[in-house]
Amino acid sequence: MKIKLMVLAMTAALGFSGMGYAALSKQERKAEQDRIKTDYKAAKDRCDGLKGNAKDICVAEAKGAEKVAKAELDAKDKGTPKAQAKVREAKAEAEYNVAKEKCDDLKGNANDVCKKDAKAAYTRAKGDAKVARESGEAKKDARERMAEARKDAKQDTAAAEYKAARERCDSLAGDAKDRCINDVKARYGK
Repeated sequence: MKIKLMVLAMTAALGFSGMGYAALSKQERKAEQDRIKTDYKAAKDRCDGLKGNAKDICVAEAKGAEKVAKAELDAKDKGTPKAQAKVREAKAEAEYNVAKEKCDDLKGNANDVCKKDAKAAYTRAKGDAKVARESGEAKKDARERMAEARKDAKQDTAAAEYKAARERCDSLAGDAKDRCINDVKARYGK
């Protein structure tokens, strides 16, 4: 819980400070990089007292916070739509890695469903980041690229959600499983 609060605080601090674009000086960038490294080490040290999957989750949260902070620093320094998209992608990846670790606490079909749901959320977030990047790059064909990005994101999300829904059917047997699979196929047009 403390790590989550720390991640949120770091994200908010960097997010608010990055609202106005201003290239960082070498000293400012170095100071931010040192702060990120120190925060990561402190977060990782807090994981040392944990065992098993709780430790794995803690380490994944620490690594994710570090990657997000680095991406936010780049976005603050560069101020480009591409850099902002990388922040969204880093956040999505960090959330995905933590979710995968949390799934390890589950067994059997519940584990499979958890992982498929995490993958679907990750795919959706990556698609959203792609759409945001494309919309931020103002060019005359931006509308067409956004439509294509939305279409790709929608297809990727639908495919991932179909796999997750199909996986849920595996916990059933007989007619119930057949009905579940048919319902999933009908819902996703497969």
